[in-house]
Formats: sequence, structure tokens, C-alpha cells
Amino acid sequence: MRVDTVAFSAVLILAILPQPARAQGWNPPPPEKRCPSQWGADDERGAANLQTPQAVLKATRMIREGKVYELGKVLDASIPRSGARSYSLNLARTSGPNGRNQQRGNEETVFTELGQIGTQFDGLAHQALGPHLYNCVENDAVAARTGFTRLGVEKIGGLFTRGVMLDIAALKGVDVLPATYEITVADLEEAMKRERVDFGAGDTVLVRTGWGRHFGADNKLFMSGEPGIGIAAAEWLAKRNIMMVGSDNWAVEIRPYPDKGLFLPVHGFMLVVNGIFLLENLDLEAMSRDKVYEFALIVQPLKLKGGTGSTVAPIAVR
Repeated sequence: MRVDTVAFSAVLILAILPQPARAQGWNPPPPEKRCPSQWGADDERGAANLQTPQAVLKATRMIREGKVYELGKVLDASIPRSGARSYSLNLARTSGPNGRNQQRGNEETVFTELGQIGTQFDGLAHQALGPHLYNCVENDAVAARTGFTRLGVEKIGGLFTRGVMLDIAALKGVDVLPATYEITVADLEEAMKRERVDFGAGDTVLVRTGWGRHFGADNKLFMSGEPGIGIAAAEWLAKRNIMMVGSDNWAVEIRPYPDKGLFLPVHGFMLVVNGIFLLENLDLEAMSRDKVYEFALIVQPLKLKGGTGSTVAPIAVR
């Protein structure tokens, strides 16, 4: 299937793919059921606490060939963006020519929302449920004009983890899942069986939908909706105590959400309830072509004091 025919073909695929039963009636657990977090009432790092020396050594054992896959998209003014997010790079000739060697200098000024643009890492201050962020920190009490005074992305640190990719598009025999397809627990389990992989505490799970093929090729289509996981799959993933979940779409979860009474419920469930981070707009095509399902994953959020997240350029090493 070619990318430029995906929108048309999706109608046909919907008739082929079994559509999952929608999980209706979900409500986030009340504060007394989710706080304090498993790492204590003062914790500001969430699932980053799962990065132990043992977990790092486990990740290094995934490196057998030394092949690097770059999972980050290139930042430029043409990328798809959500809402009022913007990006502009202005080049400046800053010095020279100077001296006998005719030295010249070039720099740039970038105007953008560094926390939530392009390939991005969602931190613990990014989402709230009612008045509360992760670990029942009151959103309004820690939100300042210059950034969050608690739960800022600078608290997370560099992440080195074992990664697993579940290629759901390949599982279904398509290049791109339809925009309305909710990935189920059964899909994830079947992909694990097909790829002969498993995962657990401290690991990261990347879910390929194929939707990333529209990024930069058809931005309007890319942002119009997306296939992704729903609450049922999110709950199943969280029970395995993972560190991060990522995807090649722009919100990880299915959009719009099938239950119209919920808005970004997977974001709230992962970040606020469980302290599990999200990775969005990943480039998973090369790993899909090479059938790379286990790897070491390196993610380094920018140390934006008080930031809600960070643009990132993750790498997977096989």
C-alpha cells in the first residue's frame, strides 16, 4: 500500500480488520487510590526510578551488532503541530571575518515550544486529572510563569532502557492502521508471540501503527486523528511496570477517543496515575523494515527547569 493511497485504502481495511470492543465507562481512580505513588509522597521522577544499575546492564545486553537507529524526526517549520504550537529558526551571522584566518561564526535563534513539539517526551507536569498532577501534586500550587516548581522535566535525567517494539501494522498485514483502530490487549499479546519478545519492569514498549508515514507527507491527515492504544491496553501495559510507552503517532493513544466522555484518558492514566512517560512522533520505519524488536533505547530529555516535557532525538541500538 502506498502512503498516498492510505486514506482511501483505510476504508477497505476497516472491513478486513476485526474491530475491538470499546472499553466504556472508565473513570480515573480518585486521589486516595493513586497517591502516594509507589516511590513515596515526595517522588518527582515517576517510572524513571525503575532505571537501576541492573536494568541498565540488562539494556546493554540487547546490543549485539552495534547498529544505531535514529527514532527522532527532523525539526523544521513544515512539521505537523498541535494547536498553537509553533517552530521558527532564524539564522544569524554572528562574527567575522576576523583575523588572518578569516574566522566567521554562525548561530541560530529558535522560537518554539521545546517541551511539546516534534518527537517528544511527555513529563510528569504535562497532564493533570482535575486539580492534581502525578503523586497528587496540586497543579495550580506549583505552576509558575517561569515553569513548574515541582515535577519539572529536569528531574528525570537520562534514560537508558531495554526497548521492545510491537509492530501492530505488520501484525495486521498493512502499512498503516486505519485512523479509527483501537489497539487491543489481544493485539499486543499476538505481536509479542509473533516477534518472540516479552517485557517487564523498567522496559520501554514502542507501538508501531504506521501512522508516522503521514508525518510531513500529509500533515492534515496526520493530525486529523490516529490509531493507537486505549485504556484497556494502557492498563495492561502499566501492570507490567514499564518505564515508557511510545508510538509513531502524535499522542500514543487513539484519537479521537471512542468514549466521547473522555479526553486523552491514556495520557492521564499513564502520566498522572502511574508516572509512566510517553514518547510521541517516533520514526519506527527502519526498525520495522529490519524487523528489530529488541534493543537498547537511549532517551535524554533536555534539562528544561520546570518544563512539562522535551523534544528528544532517541536512538535505539541493536
